[in-house]
Amino acid sequence: MMHAKSESDVTSLAPSSPPRSPKRATYFVQSPSRDSHDGDKSSSMQATPVYNSPMESPSHPSLGRHSRTSSASRFSGPFRSSSGRKGYRKRVNDKGWPECDVIQEEGSYDDLDDDKGLSRRCQIILALLSFILLFTVFSLIIWGAARPYKPDVIVRSLSMDDFYAGEGTDSTGVPTKMVTVNCSLKISVYNTATMFGIHVMSSPIQLMFSEIAIATGEVQKYYQPRKSHRTVSAVLHGEKVPLYGAGAGMALSSTGGQVPLTLDFDIISRGDVIGKLVRVKHRKHVSCQLVVDSSKNKPIKFARDSCTYV
Repeated sequence: MMHAKSESDVTSLAPSSPPRSPKRATYFVQSPSRDSHDGDKSSSMQATPVYNSPMESPSHPSLGRHSRTSSASRFSGPFRSSSGRKGYRKRVNDKGWPECDVIQEEGSYDDLDDDKGLSRRCQIILALLSFILLFTVFSLIIWGAARPYKPDVIVRSLSMDDFYAGEGTDSTGVPTKMVTVNCSLKISVYNTATMFGIHVMSSPIQLMFSEIAIATGEVQKYYQPRKSHRTVSAVLHGEKVPLYGAGAGMALSSTGGQVPLTLDFDIISRGDVIGKLVRVKHRKHVSCQLVVDSSKNKPIKFARDSCTYV
């Protein structure tokens, strides 16, 4: 038996059956990867998350910058919708975005730094140290080659101008025998070096009587070219030098007398081989024994073996 449904029944039954919601369209945005090296634009894509409606798309003006920034992550492989596979479940992170494998774009740059080698500063320092080392070795070689060239020194003569003794008192008033000497000494210097000139000078030249210097002088500093001879003079002078106890042994009178004396000094030479960087220095000690006769005015000649040169 059929009953016609009244309008009130139809109205009361309408809310009980839920209306079917239409299928919501799914949106995808994909772009070719700029890091692809084989030129295939379809091998890597930039994907944005799946949105159920255009309102949820980041292009909608109602969404902020956070949604646009979050969609910039890169993924590999084509992104497919879950509706194409049966029973496929997407992995999502804690923010609700689907998880995909991230492309390894580039490796570490640490390996590239190893190929650079030494820095420019290290290269400059090494070059400077190498130059200093080479110059030092070169200078030592030059110094060793120039070292054997010692000047040749010979005492030629001693001319006695004044030599007399007499009684007197020293500066404190003590009576003693006193001596006055005035003489000149000639020395010959030969520079044997073939590569450089030398600067020659002397230590104080002392004319000794019983360990007392009765006259002193020196050779003034001068320059002598290579492979050259030169004879220099030094003036020795002593005035009223007290002899004290040593005066008793001096047999000197107005009529003459012989007095044994000793000549003692050093000849110093310096050769500038390479400016002031490489120098050679030599020092030669000279000692001569002589006898002075106050009655004779002739110069005293020295043989080569009459003096010692050390």
